[in-house]
Amino acid sequence: MVRCGCFLTLHEHFHDAGELSGILIDSTIVRAHASAAGAPKKGGQEAQSLGRTRGGFTTKLNLSLSDACMPLRFILIPGHRNDITQAHALLEGYCYEYVIGDKAYDSDALIAEITSRAAIAVIPPRRDRTEPQAYDETLYKRRNLIERFFGWLKQYRRVATRYDKLGVRYLGFVYFAAILVTTHKM
Repeated sequence: MVRCGCFLTLHEHFHDAGELSGILIDSTIVRAHASAAGAPKKGGQEAQSLGRTRGGFTTKLNLSLSDACMPLRFILIPGHRNDITQAHALLEGYCYEYVIGDKAYDSDALIAEITSRAAIAVIPPRRDRTEPQAYDETLYKRRNLIERFFGWLKQYRRVATRYDKLGVRYLGFVYFAAILVTTHKM
């Protein structure tokens, strides 16, 4: 059922990006249960978005969310990868006025891409930046929407802890939980 993209199709059916004022991007770490390990015939741990961190076996769930609290795109990566690696993929194909992200997305290349689309990058600078860029602190307060959305998603046990060996199966349930969350919160 998941192989044919049914949950992705349902997700696209239940949400319509339409006119976007802004997009919020972020990621969350999901701890993988011991039963999630070991899919050698399907490409191994890296192919199944599983990585080793200090916290153990983890997956990172990346999300782009509209300012109306509708999920736009989910991407799985191994837990040890950096958030910025998926920023372009999270924003690809959408028209927006601003992008809100945390310090993990502070990159000259990403900010240049956002401003080239005549949009505003609402991303606070990292502490080690030699020339910090200004950002709209009032608009940045809306970032709590994506944090709350992750909280709602993690109310589902299969999202909060990954039990599935295959990344596509885990991602299918994430899409399913997102449909439940968005229809319940509306």
